[in-house]
Amino acid sequence: MRKIPVLYIVIPCYNEEEVLPVTAPMFLDKIHALAQKGAVSGESRILFVDDGSRDNTWKIICSLAEQDEHFMGISQSRNRGHQNAVLAGLMEARSRCDITISIDCDGQDDINAMDEMVARYMEGFEVVYGVRSRRDTDTFFKKYTAQLFYRLLNWMGAEVVYNHADYRLISSLVLDELAEFKEVNIFLRGLVPLVGFKSTQVYYERSERMAGKSHYPLSKMLSLAADGITSLSVKPIRMISMLGFAVSLLSFLMIVWIIVQFFTGKTVQGWASTCAIVCFVCGIQLICTGVIGEYIGKIYLETKARPRYIISDRTYETGETAREEKSGGPDGRTAAR
Repeated sequence: MRKIPVLYIVIPCYNEEEVLPVTAPMFLDKIHALAQKGAVSGESRILFVDDGSRDNTWKIICSLAEQDEHFMGISQSRNRGHQNAVLAGLMEARSRCDITISIDCDGQDDINAMDEMVARYMEGFEVVYGVRSRRDTDTFFKKYTAQLFYRLLNWMGAEVVYNHADYRLISSLVLDELAEFKEVNIFLRGLVPLVGFKSTQVYYERSERMAGKSHYPLSKMLSLAADGITSLSVKPIRMISMLGFAVSLLSFLMIVWIIVQFFTGKTVQGWASTCAIVCFVCGIQLICTGVIGEYIGKIYLETKARPRYIISDRTYETGETAREEKSGGPDGRTAAR
């Protein structure tokens, strides 16, 4: 039987000044409720990660931390994207707790699913994925593009949990292993399954955003899909090889046909067929070059090994020794690779 765990709820924030005052009390109530029924320790905390917001998000986080010790916050030196913000919070929390639950701050994910997540952890699971049971609140376009997103990722070889975003419980054991993954191009939905360990799923219904506006339009979804595929799969490169072979075979057959037609005297001069073939081959070449270029770009970023996040400020002090161990110096600045 496992001991009562210390839970850190990790919440990435970017320009969330409208929604934070609404959802922060909800997270606090949930921490208190879990602690009161003995599901988690009273030392559990809520860790906000400000992802370089341009509004008053960080000021609100600091105010919350002053009002209640259960609120904590770290601020990144600039905006580095949702996935890096989640990772920063997980790595900051892993030495302080037994389990983390990452969740967005907009109130769309059902926080009551945390009860079942913690219960599954107590049963022996190290990772618990929060999975949407329905998509009734989505528009027709959003619903079917999201489904296409998950199917495309799995078809391309990126192992992801269907209808799971970033609402998940991860134990400190798994976080320690996740810290060994050093890639700069982060796609946590695919990385966490790669780590392994015993996992399960908890289903919940997602509601409308409580305030503010979504920061994940179609363009970001497409970018996330591209990152997931190119970071976790080489299948597109193999598809290009197969396509190149098929086009080469077709071209060879075309050459044979042209020679036969020439010697039988049936050749007819014309530019339409020539232009069609040239445009087709050039289009294939450009697409293949673009995909290969995407991989080369990823390789370029990985070889530079830049920090995945840089923490510029915290709402709390951890002591000089702990701070120096984390940052490599006495200035309290954390650069993670």
